[in-house]
Order: sequence, then C-alpha cells, then structure tokens
Amino acid sequence: MTPNRTDESMVDESSDTYDTIEWLINNIPNNNGKVGQWGISYPGFYTTAALPDAHPALAASSPQAPIADFFFDDFHHHGAYTMGYWYVTNLFGLQHDGPTDTSWYDFPDVFTNDMYLLYSELTPLSKSSEYYGEENFFWKELSEHPNYDEFWQSRNILPHLKDIDHPVMTVGGWFDAEDLYGPLNTYRSIEEKNPGTKNILVMGPWSHGQWSSPSPHQSVGEIYFGEGISEFYRKEIEYPFFMKYLKGADHEELPEAYMYDTGKGAWSTFTEWPPKNAETSTWFFNGDGALADKPSTSSDTFTEYMSDPENPVPYTENDELVFIPRAYMTSDQRFAARRSDVITFETEVLKEDVTLAGDILANLYVSTTGTASDFFVKLIDIYPPSVEEGEHTPGGVELDNYHQLVRSEAIRGRFRNSYEKPEPFEPNKVTYIDLPLQDVYHTFKKGHKIQVQIQSTWFPLFDLNPQSYVPNIFKASESDFIKATQRIYHTSEYPSSLEVKVLR
Repeated sequence: MTPNRTDESMVDESSDTYDTIEWLINNIPNNNGKVGQWGISYPGFYTTAALPDAHPALAASSPQAPIADFFFDDFHHHGAYTMGYWYVTNLFGLQHDGPTDTSWYDFPDVFTNDMYLLYSELTPLSKSSEYYGEENFFWKELSEHPNYDEFWQSRNILPHLKDIDHPVMTVGGWFDAEDLYGPLNTYRSIEEKNPGTKNILVMGPWSHGQWSSPSPHQSVGEIYFGEGISEFYRKEIEYPFFMKYLKGADHEELPEAYMYDTGKGAWSTFTEWPPKNAETSTWFFNGDGALADKPSTSSDTFTEYMSDPENPVPYTENDELVFIPRAYMTSDQRFAARRSDVITFETEVLKEDVTLAGDILANLYVSTTGTASDFFVKLIDIYPPSVEEGEHTPGGVELDNYHQLVRSEAIRGRFRNSYEKPEPFEPNKVTYIDLPLQDVYHTFKKGHKIQVQIQSTWFPLFDLNPQSYVPNIFKASESDFIKATQRIYHTSEYPSSLEVKVLR
C-alpha cells in the first residue's frame, strides 16, 4: 500500500504507471495510442492508485476487488484486527531481493490445524512474538499502529481520486470477505470527486475475484447462485467496456450500476447507486425481540448478554485452519442465534418481497460493565422450513430454516467517536455507536424472515477485545481480559435501529 505522493520528485504507483505507459506507447509497435488497465485484489489497488495524475493515453481502467484503506478492509474492520489473516502475515511481511522461482516466505509452523484452538492459544496477541520477529515488518506495523494514525491514513487511496478524465469500471463481489469496502468506496469516491466522468460499478454474487473463474457454477460457501453468471459478466460487461473505450467498438453505453440481486438471483441495472427509488427506512429493535418499523413499546428497556473472552462466539462451525476465511460470508448463523451471548431481533414471516438496495447504518445505544468492547452486527435471511436443497447444495447442508448471512460488520468500540483518538467506555453509561455496514442488493423473499444478530465477539475471525481498556490491544496481557455485561437499549430515548434503503 504505497502512499500517493504529492511531491513530483518521488515515485509512487501513479508515477510508475505513467512512466510504464509512456514507454509502452513509444516502444511497442502497432499500438493505437490507447491504454487500458485492470487488476484483481492488490493489482486492483495498483489500478486505482494509477488513476491520479494519469497518463493522457490511459483510456479505460477497471479496479477489481481493490483494497482502499487497510483500517476498514482486509486487515481491519473499523479498527478491529482481522485475526483470521494472522496465518498469512509472512506473505505480506517478508521481503525478497528480486524475481524468484521459489517461495520467499513460509507459513508459521503451528502446533495444530484446529483454527479455534490455535487462535485461542495466541490470545493475547503478544504471544505472536514466538512466530513473528523483527524481520516481519508488516506484523511490526500492525502491532505498533493500533490506531488510525498517519501511517494508515497515508495509505488510504480514496482522498486522491480526483481529476480523473477517463472511464472507470469498478468491480466487486457482494460476498468478498477481503475487499468489499474497497470497491464500494472506490466507486463512491470517484463519483463524488469527478462529476461527469464515466464511472461504473459492477457487483455480483461473488467471493474474492470469483468473476475470473472459468467455472460455470457460481457458489459462495454453501449457497448456490446459478450458472453462467461470471461468463455473462466477462462477455457482456467487461469485454464491451474495454472494446468501446480502447478500440471504439460499437457497443452501447454500459449503465452506471450493473448489480446482482443476491436474493432473487438476477441482474439489474441502475442509472445511479444507490438507486433513486430506494427509500430510507428505519427498522427498530424491540424489547420483545421484534425487528419492526416502529420504536419499541415493550416495558423492557434493554436486552443484555454476557460477553466472555474465554468462551467467544465462533464465526463458523468449521474449525479447520484456512488460508484466508471466505466461505463464512453466506454461512448458516442459526448456531449463533441459539447462544446466550448473541441477541436477535427478527420480523414476522414476510407477506411480500422486501428488497434492500444501498448502504446500511446500525444505530446502537449500548452500555458495558467494562471499559472496552467490540460490537458485531449481522443481517440474516432466514429461509422458511419448506426450502429444499438443490442440485448444487453441498452434501450434509440443510436449507430448511437456514440462517444465511447477508451482511456483517464490526467496530472496535474505542473508535466510536474517533479512529485517531480512541477512548474507553464509562462503565454502565448509555453510549451511542453508529456502525456503517457495507451496501447490499438483496431481496428477502415472501415467506422468509429478516433477522439482526448483535454480539461482542466473533472469533477467531477477529481478535478478542480484553473488555478492559488498554492503550494497545496487541500488547495486552492475560490479566486484562475480563467478562462484561453488554446491553442494547430500545426505548424512545435510546432507539437502537438499523437504517436501510428499501427499493420501491
């Protein structure tokens, strides 16, 4: 994540791309003077980072699954450390001197492939020194910069996406566990800073980079979305985009947004995103456990749960150590709904389809008996008991009453007012937290139910908060970890809720 440089004498991704294009058009024969660029994941970031001060020959760019800001995507979510990536830290943190045909890194030699056991033994994170030393510069950066300081801010590409004068098509997957914040906010930032620039957003039912897969069948985790979805994207969206702007082919203008409804299983096009006809609605958490369009009238002013770092909520029922967690983005959450340290709010059985299209904001009024806590909000699509498994449903999976994860997000509570200047909670004091969830385009079908789950651990996808305030959780000791009683309030004075955009 090389910072964008304002000093023209310094090299960055933008200047490096500029020089590369200059060499290409002057040294490669039979070119027409127009250049396109695209990339997935980190090459997606490099594509984005080349947009500022671009070469005049750059005619079409497509950042795909691009990382945008490490404090909100990939290695952090609103400051909470993505511990599920701990195992791959050597991949990012060890350098090599030049081209090599062998791996320049090794994964840590861990004592078990049981993910839950391994990461439990690595709590607190200070125990990682056994595996990662001074030579792993990335682990050092992670552990020495727990707050959104200049180190992280300088690596945020979004503020630099100005004066872009050629078409850009940003592509992402609705179930990309690594880079979901990146594409949505890359598109949004370009749209805000470059009025008049052709700016396209494409979001499909994909995990990280799946649209480049040759497989005709599209699944994420246990959920099957259909056949030919990625091929349609490549032939009907990506190919026309580059052919039109690089070779002047007679293709129709692509719409502003080409979006896949992950509930209905169909593509839609929009002239803007979020759509004009998406109305903001507020779904309130009620004291009787309902998710309703009106504030709670229940006599219960709060719902509480005990958060115990020694018995955290798992993010999956599969304990196998994986390279980077991905399948959980659509996984069945009914096991979590049955835990006492996860609280749920849900609708009645839907009498008609409900389609969400756009961003989501959780408004939480909370208190804790500790001085530090994390909060996780999950949006769930509950299938009816009548749903049967399909041809492509994995063996052993029951879709009857399946609680499919549609969207989730985390926030480290110390950052509720400022990501730069963390602060502890005052025990037992009602405190407001606003947590932006990433956009969705999902239809909750008639006969389904909508559920929201709230919890304070999601392990070992995210590291454990000690729940007593320490300046740097990477340096916490075992004695800092305590149980804490968390309360979510739902009164007219403290109306915890979810703000959504409903397509009319």
